[in-house]
Amino acid sequence: MANVAASTSLPASRLVGQHDRPSMVSVGTIVWLSSELMFFAALFACYFTIRSVSPDLWAIETTKLNVPFAAFNTTVLVLSSVTCQMGVFAAERGEVSRTGSLANPLAWGLREWFILTYAMGSFFVAGQIFEYSELVRENITIPSSPYGSIFYLATGFHALHVTGGLIAFLFVLGRTYMARRFTHEHAITAIVVSYYWHFVDIVWVALFTSIYLIK
Repeated sequence: MANVAASTSLPASRLVGQHDRPSMVSVGTIVWLSSELMFFAALFACYFTIRSVSPDLWAIETTKLNVPFAAFNTTVLVLSSVTCQMGVFAAERGEVSRTGSLANPLAWGLREWFILTYAMGSFFVAGQIFEYSELVRENITIPSSPYGSIFYLATGFHALHVTGGLIAFLFVLGRTYMARRFTHEHAITAIVVSYYWHFVDIVWVALFTSIYLIK
């Protein structure tokens, strides 16, 4: 697919109309993410409040967590933020698809980087499901104890947010295949999705630290 921005020095994110003002979509997304931040802040408050009144329960249940596996899964998710941002850089250059060999990441475009990000995010969600199955075998369930309730509530809502991000990646990729030309709106959509993805990654790092490392 020919890249529209190849013949201009302007990034694709400013091709149509050459906007100097912030995109209203970007601003709206940031405002919405602020409300999501408050939601997760409430979950953190619940977690530490319940933990403070049940220290003995926490001491027993946290020993059942598979910290090395969770750390590996976390690493995959954090690295997916890097691949996502690489896709954004490609979108800003107007490079919707690779310009060279698939074996050369330096030649990748938005599609290749976002497909890799989608695969890494899917791996993370699958890892969460696997971990849940292992914890159920250890009798850690939602009704089993306050620990189980807040653990699944916090990590489960985060997993839902990650799943929402995966759907957003499919939407962005679908638009690039359906559109006849790569425009300013397509680049802005990719950038906005990256804001969301970085947000869920940062939230997970905080959750991982609170749940798996601070025992």
